[in-house]
Amino acid sequence: MSDCLFCKIIAGEIPSAKVYEDDACYAFRDINPQAPVHVVLVPKAHVSGLNEVFNLEDETIAKVLRAVPQIAAREGIAESGYRLVSNCGKDACQSVQHLHFHILGGRPMADGMA
Repeated sequence: MSDCLFCKIIAGEIPSAKVYEDDACYAFRDINPQAPVHVVLVPKAHVSGLNEVFNLEDETIAKVLRAVPQIAAREGIAESGYRLVSNCGKDACQSVQHLHFHILGGRPMADGMA
């Protein structure tokens, strides 16, 4: 999608601090980190959010989810633990309309869901 921030990052039109990339997904450091480790993981194929995940190939979904523990290990948070978050829609404060996951770690998380 030509006006999507994350599509532009994936295409290299907007710089990012790349953490991981394969044929299905791209991960980069969040520019407004909420934890010592805060990585954003996006599928390369554009879908606006979890409500459109059925528009992705099953193989793509699997590759995106399988990238999470690889990224956590590379970032040194696999053993201590991490949080995986995906906001979906306006009420959840989804700021970019491209499916994405936040991988957060590097400190104990609050004892709530978010």
